[in-house]
Amino acid sequence: MPSPEHEIRTEFFRNRPELAPFLLESVFDHLLPEYASARAAPTDCNDLQPKEYRADTVVALTDGSGRNRFGIVVEVQRGRDERKRFSWPVYLATVRARLECPALLLVVCWSERTACWARDPIDIGHPDRVLHPIVLGPAEIPVVTSAEDARADPELAALSALAHGSEQEKTLRAFAEALRSVSDDRFALYHDHVVAEFSAAARIHWEALMAESGSALKTEFARRHHGKGLSEGLTKGEALAIIEFLKARGIPVSEQARERITSCTDRGTLETWIRKAATVAAVDELFD
Repeated sequence: MPSPEHEIRTEFFRNRPELAPFLLESVFDHLLPEYASARAAPTDCNDLQPKEYRADTVVALTDGSGRNRFGIVVEVQRGRDERKRFSWPVYLATVRARLECPALLLVVCWSERTACWARDPIDIGHPDRVLHPIVLGPAEIPVVTSAEDARADPELAALSALAHGSEQEKTLRAFAEALRSVSDDRFALYHDHVVAEFSAAARIHWEALMAESGSALKTEFARRHHGKGLSEGLTKGEALAIIEFLKARGIPVSEQARERITSCTDRGTLETWIRKAATVAAVDELFD
């Protein structure tokens, strides 16, 4: 069963089918046929065998009359899975047959190690028939730092924050703007799952951003996430982020200190500790 982390990345492409052709054209300079719109297509790739084949996302590019011009099979891959080297060609052939147009495979990987594995050619067996997956690794994911760009393409801003938030704080600011532009149902989904996947460093940057943004941004986030639930969730997230950030800096966190941090429910105190966590030499200095 796909993990929540897998599903949220897949949801970006389902909610915004235009994201797949954009990445192919902007990152890989892939020449796509002229098309009028992009839509999410059925993802089942079953044949007559009892085994079920289902791609993560299928995007159909259509012309002005609604005729399919090109198909894109999007697969989100979090680790090596040798079975995919047999199922990916099935996805591609089935989508090509269903849509009755050319199709390609776009594999989105979240680690360079997985991306290197996914780039290996797949020998189909038929003479001169080798599948070369088009692989989008962390390094290829565009960096979104503009508030305007983030509001125009929230899903791309979310991918950017996940891939680059640890190194570039501007991507987190852009993601915050992206969240303000999406509908309430997508807001809860994107905020909860994306922030939960932030690294310790990205989480510290994110919480510091919330602390310095003043009441307007935090109030809007709280309102859109049903108030109390978000407040409690952010408080817990801030406490855990402080601990993880201290550990990442090589600073030991005793059980007493951990208990004091995780039991704190005052947002002001936690925000102070977040700022101090970047400079203290010992955990006790956090509480001075």
